[in-house]
Amino acid sequence: MSTTITLKGIPENVYTQLKSSAETNRRSINSEAIACLETVLLPRKTSAIAHASKAQIVREALNGQQFQPEDIDQFKKTGRP
Repeated sequence: MSTTITLKGIPENVYTQLKSSAETNRRSINSEAIACLETVLLPRKTSAIAHASKAQIVREALNGQQFQPEDIDQFKKTGRP
């Protein structure tokens, strides 16, 4: 069962950003507000941006090093270094 809340006194700039974000994500303002609350209050969900940031860090750490399929198979068998 879901609960209903009413928010009052939302600053105009916050509402504008929420509305813009809702349009970008093809959500209603209500759905976007819920998604924002979930992101902040339930941080165990990792966003696509967070995944992309972590992937970029890994790529940079590899310094262009390439792995062959047999290398990857060996890593899987032995675990990560």
